[in-house]
Amino acid sequence: MRLPSSSEIHDLSVAEFDTTTLLAHASAQARRRNYSDFMIVDIDSHHYESDHVREIYPYIDDPVVRQTAQSFAQTMGLPMFPQRGNEQDMAGRITRSPLRRMEKSPVQAPGQGAAHDTTLALRWMDAMGVDYTCLFPTPMLSFGLHPQVRVEVALSKAYNRWLCERILARQPRIKSMLYLPFNDPEEAYRTVEEFSEKPGVIGFLVTSVRFAAVYDDRYMKVYRALEERGKPLAFHSAYNWYTRDMEQLNRFISVHALSFPFYNMLHLTNWIINGMPERFPKLKTLWIEAGLAWLAFLTQRLDNEYMMRPSEAPLLKKLPSEYISEQYYSTQPLELVRNSKLMEATFEAISAETQLCFATDYPHWDFDLPNTIYDLPFLNEQAKRNILGGNAARLFGLQPWKWDEKGKPIYAG
Repeated sequence: MRLPSSSEIHDLSVAEFDTTTLLAHASAQARRRNYSDFMIVDIDSHHYESDHVREIYPYIDDPVVRQTAQSFAQTMGLPMFPQRGNEQDMAGRITRSPLRRMEKSPVQAPGQGAAHDTTLALRWMDAMGVDYTCLFPTPMLSFGLHPQVRVEVALSKAYNRWLCERILARQPRIKSMLYLPFNDPEEAYRTVEEFSEKPGVIGFLVTSVRFAAVYDDRYMKVYRALEERGKPLAFHSAYNWYTRDMEQLNRFISVHALSFPFYNMLHLTNWIINGMPERFPKLKTLWIEAGLAWLAFLTQRLDNEYMMRPSEAPLLKKLPSEYISEQYYSTQPLELVRNSKLMEATFEAISAETQLCFATDYPHWDFDLPNTIYDLPFLNEQAKRNILGGNAARLFGLQPWKWDEKGKPIYAG
C-alpha cells in the first residue's frame, strides 16, 4: 500500500478517512464483547499538537521564545519541535497519521483545533467502547532532547495551558497527565504547583527519552509536591535513533523494539535502586508504552545483583522485584507471544490484576484495542475488569459512567 498522491486524495471520499469508518471492525468487536458492561479507561492516547501551534504559541510566557516560535510558524510553516524522521509511517504505507487532517468534524474554523481534536477523540473512544482516555502530545515526546532547556520549558507550559483551557476543562471524558519540563527541576516543580488543581489533570508526565538521573536531589521537591497532592508520576517512553548505541541499528524495527523498553528500564532501575519508593512511599508511579516483556528480565536481573551487593542499595527494605510489582504499568504495546505461559508469568510477576492499566496508544500505527486484554484466556473476569478500567479508576480517582436507555454514556462524576 502506498500513500495516495495529491490528485488521488482529491478524488477520494472524505468518508474513507473518517475515524468511525476506519474503526468499524473495532466497533463490531466492542458490540460482540458487550464492553458497555465494562468501565474501560485508556491511559495512553495521543493527538498531534503540532497541528495547532498557532493556537499554542500565544500561551508562551517568554516573549523572545514566543516571537521566535510565531515567526518560525509563519515563515516556514513548521513548529519549534525537535525534528524526527518519518520512520513510523513505513515510507507512506501507513496513512492514518499523514491523512488525519482530511477528516471532517462540526468544528473546522481556524483557531478551533482543540475542539476538532476533541471531536475526533470522542469518535474513536465510542468506536472502541472507551469511557475515559488520558491524552498526550506526540512530537513533544522528544522534548527531553531539545538543545535549549528554555524552549522546552516555554513550549511545554504553553501546551499545558492550552490543553487545560481548550480541551480538559470542556470535555470530562478526556484527562491528561501534564508534561513536566524535567530538564529544569525548578520549572518542573512550578508546573506541579500551577496545574495540579486544574480540571482533568490526573497526574504529571516525564518523557523518558532524556538524559536526566531521576535520583538527582534537585528533583526531590518535585516528588514531594506530587506525593502531597496525590498526583501520580508517569514515565512515557519513545524511540531515539540518534545516540551512539542506537545508531548501530540499521532498521527501524530494531530501534522500535529496543528503544521503548530501554529508556523506561533505565529510569525504573534508577528509581528502584536509589530507594525512591522508600523515600516517597505514597507517590504512585506509572510506566507507559514500553510493553511488558522487559519486566520479567528486569525483576530477575535486579534481584540477582541486589542479593550480591545489597550495600549499594542501602535504602531498600525488600527485593527490587517487590518494588517493581508495586509500580503501575500500561499494557501497550502488548507483545504477541507464542507461549502464553510466558505472558501469564509476566502478569503474575508484576501483580497485573491490581497494577496493570489498559492503553491503546491510538492513533499511532501500533495501537491496541480492548480485546488484547479481554481475550486473554488466563485472566478471569474480575482481572479483565481491573486491567481494562478498574485499576486506572482507582489510581486516578475516576468515577464510573452511567448509561441511559439507548446505551448512551452519561458522565457520573
